[in-house]
Amino acid sequence: MRRPRSITLVAWLFIVVGAAGILNDLWPLLTARAAEHLARLKADGLADLGPAWTTRLLGVVGGVGLLHHRNWARWLLVAWMAFHMGISVMHSLTEVLLHAVIFAPLVYLMFRRSAAPYFRVEPTATT
Repeated sequence: MRRPRSITLVAWLFIVVGAAGILNDLWPLLTARAAEHLARLKADGLADLGPAWTTRLLGVVGGVGLLHHRNWARWLLVAWMAFHMGISVMHSLTEVLLHAVIFAPLVYLMFRRSAAPYFRVEPTATT
């Protein structure tokens, strides 16, 4: 079965956004002011960077999973977006609404009837 265009678009959107977030943090380490940036990263500590990089990496992994017909990938990306909605509650109402506006179509695109045959459900081992 051919991949629906909407699934391809969502997959590449998550891949690009996740990779761009990681590169945004790493790129300054390749510039002339790398030592200054590295000192700032150390000051922030892994408590700030670890979760941010993990969520960005999960976005990339989920996007790649979508491109490979993986059912778990759509669940991962919906959970990823729900997590971001939860985090945005601590910031502002505008961020919550923006994430909700993104979340609703994402859930629709991932679970609509025409997209369901595209996703393979991996068989479980039977004993």
